[in-house]
Amino acid sequence: MRMLHTMLRVGNLEKSLDFYTNVLGMKLLRQKEYPEGEFTLAFVGYGEESETAVIELTYNWGVDSYDLGNGYGHVALGVEDIYAMCDEIKQRGGKVTREPGPMKHGSTVIAFVEDPDGYKIELIQGR
Repeated sequence: MRMLHTMLRVGNLEKSLDFYTNVLGMKLLRQKEYPEGEFTLAFVGYGEESETAVIELTYNWGVDSYDLGNGYGHVALGVEDIYAMCDEIKQRGGKVTREPGPMKHGSTVIAFVEDPDGYKIELIQGR
C-alpha cells in the first residue's frame, strides 16, 4: 500500500492552481469537470501520481469558502534551501506566515506558508 493523495476543498480553483503551480512549483497533473455533480477535480504534485503522493484540489461550483475547522494541521513539503524557497514564495506573491527557523523544542528548521484558502503548508529543511 502507499499514500495516493490528500484532498483539499478550494473556493477559487484558478487562484489555488496558481498558488500550487506558480508559487510552490508543482505541476498540474490532471483536471476534470463533473457537470452532473457540479464540481471540478485538479491534481497537482512534484511527480507523477504513479510514483508519489499528490494533492487533489476539489472545487465545488458556487462555493467560495470553507470553515477549515480546528482539526486540520498542514501539508508538509521537504525543501533543500528553506530560506531561498521562502524568498521565492514571497517574490511569487505567496504568503509566508512563519519565517524559517528552528522548531520549538527542537532543531529542525521549518517555515509555514498559507494557500489562498488558508491551508497551512509546512516547509521542512533538508527532507
